[in-house]
Amino acid sequence: MLGAGFYLSPQDKLRSSDAIVVISGGETAERVNEGVELYWAGWAPLLIMSGAARDEGPSNAAAMRKLAITAGVPADKIILDEEARDTISNAQNVRALIGDHGIGSIILVTSPYHQRRALVAFRHFLGSGFPIVNHSSTDSAWRKNGWWTNAWARHLTWTELTKVTYLSFAFPRT
Repeated sequence: MLGAGFYLSPQDKLRSSDAIVVISGGETAERVNEGVELYWAGWAPLLIMSGAARDEGPSNAAAMRKLAITAGVPADKIILDEEARDTISNAQNVRALIGDHGIGSIILVTSPYHQRRALVAFRHFLGSGFPIVNHSSTDSAWRKNGWWTNAWARHLTWTELTKVTYLSFAFPRT
């Protein structure tokens, strides 16, 4: 069971891609910062920010865009999905965006504990042959090697394992 953290947080060797997809959620600013760093390092020429508003006000994607622009990313290099309310709709909505923009590969950025679940959803909607590079941001409390030392991290790990198991049955590999 101690390997659950490594299972939840698959990491791939970085390679050039057409876009960096950053999905909102826990510690969204960390996710955006990682996406912006990848952009500035030249790994992809576009950022896609995905996430709806939790309450009234601007969407998470719009707030993420503002952070990226503050970090110097040109506004015309940022594509928004302001409708996604969960991981499944992140993947569905991004599928439409990449089709509209002729994107043929992505770097997927989320929190480390969320990386596997995001991959399962994106793999389902983008297809098994679509190139996805897994690259998570950091998280202030969760570690793939040590998640069991903190009650919150244990709870989060079990919750994510449950969600990944559900999605794996709902979206079996073809």
